[in-house]
Amino acid sequence: MYSETENYEIIMKRATDRKTSKTKRFVMLTVAAMMLVMLGLTFLICCYTLKAESHVRYVSILNVASERIAKTIRGMEMSAKNIFDEVQQHLDSPDAVIGALKSKTSQNPDIKGYFAAFEPNYFPQRSKFFQPYIYKGENNGQYVESQVGSGEEDYTKSELYIKAKKLGKSYWSDPYYYYDGSDLSGHYCSFMTPIYDAEGKLACICGADMTCEWLTKELKQIDYASKQNDLLNRFLPNKETDFYTVVMNNDGTCIAHPEGRGLLIKDKQVINDLKQRKNGMVEMTVSGKPVTVFYGPVTDHNWSVAVVVPAEDTSQPMIIAGLILLVVAVLGMIVVYILVKI
Repeated sequence: MYSETENYEIIMKRATDRKTSKTKRFVMLTVAAMMLVMLGLTFLICCYTLKAESHVRYVSILNVASERIAKTIRGMEMSAKNIFDEVQQHLDSPDAVIGALKSKTSQNPDIKGYFAAFEPNYFPQRSKFFQPYIYKGENNGQYVESQVGSGEEDYTKSELYIKAKKLGKSYWSDPYYYYDGSDLSGHYCSFMTPIYDAEGKLACICGADMTCEWLTKELKQIDYASKQNDLLNRFLPNKETDFYTVVMNNDGTCIAHPEGRGLLIKDKQVINDLKQRKNGMVEMTVSGKPVTVFYGPVTDHNWSVAVVVPAEDTSQPMIIAGLILLVVAVLGMIVVYILVKI
């Protein structure tokens, strides 16, 4: 049996223990709540920072692709203009024109062929429609001469001819498919230029044909260079990214894809941006998978370039950051619990 004094001390000790236990639980819950709030804020800041880093990274890739494609196009234009100038200086005879078309064909291997479509009856000694075409053969890579114009083929009614004649200046055609059953059949885009004689009259429409294969190869090289860039990818948790670059027309259709597949954008705001040559970003679904598309104009050209990034490529860094913070939170809770128990 305890004395009254001892009983009082026991009761007071139990009361103190209960109070201390409640205090420890309160401290533990307060510290845990503060840790969760701080970790939550840290996660939000990390997500924002990672999104900004991802945005800057892919916009940089977009700008590099735009300038590289524009540089290649400028090289093609320069090669074509050199030959067109030769044609303009040799309008005195059909043979001289053919010689001019052949003169500098080796300057740019990406150009499939060159032609000069003359105004009807420009050379009375030839047929009404005279259009010599010098193109690269498939077998030996040598340039071959062909006569496209004939008495039955009025090329002056073609969209390419009419537009060049109406504009009175050089322009790039939209991509189109040409088929004649020969090795010339394929997808093309053409650089068109009207040529005028010494009296200022239209003599012919010159054109340089490029197959879309060069653009596909260019996109593959751009993607490979970006993925192998150690400085650009230095802080990526996963080096095996699956983004790819495409070239689009201003109506949202895909002109060139590194794997030859299609990509169609139907978003009206995006199409409006493409027409107005604006930069932008849109989230959409491609082949059933969510992606983010960064887009912008090709420098000095009416095309646009887009970098298509799978959602997992942009979300993976945030998932990794979230898991790290979760582990830190669990470890912190364990430490606080142990300290409270001591």
